[in-house]
Amino acid sequence: DKPRSILHMGWIGWALLAAVFAAATALLTKVGVAHVDSNLATAIRTTVVLIFTWAIALALGKHGELRSLDRRSVVFLVLAGFATGLSWLCYFRALQLGPVSRVAPLDKLSVPLVMLFAFLLLGEKLTLAEIAGGLLITAGAMIMILG
Repeated sequence: DKPRSILHMGWIGWALLAAVFAAATALLTKVGVAHVDSNLATAIRTTVVLIFTWAIALALGKHGELRSLDRRSVVFLVLAGFATGLSWLCYFRALQLGPVSRVAPLDKLSVPLVMLFAFLLLGEKLTLAEIAGGLLITAGAMIMILG
């Protein structure tokens, strides 16, 4: 067997890496916003993300695909950008005001919300196990922030 590149990893691997980096983000942000306005801190982080992601897109030669994007994709990606910006602004402010050990679990209520919205808006089917998992995430977040 030849070794597989990280770029050929499946969705579970990528999702686990996203969780690791999200955890690192929460901890690094909590320290970073200690003596900085949360909006300015979000602007700094966003600038880094912008430069970093464009560098990757350019390095991989993906920038040429901009010409082939359809209007619907662009509209939804722009809306997602606004949602991301609002989420980050709120998250940074919450981290500035509260303990990261409580803010992060509450932020993860996005998981059951995504499941609900995917069901309602995208018609995705939910199994009993997925529903139970979403309810457990919700219950766990509530226990952690109320406890």
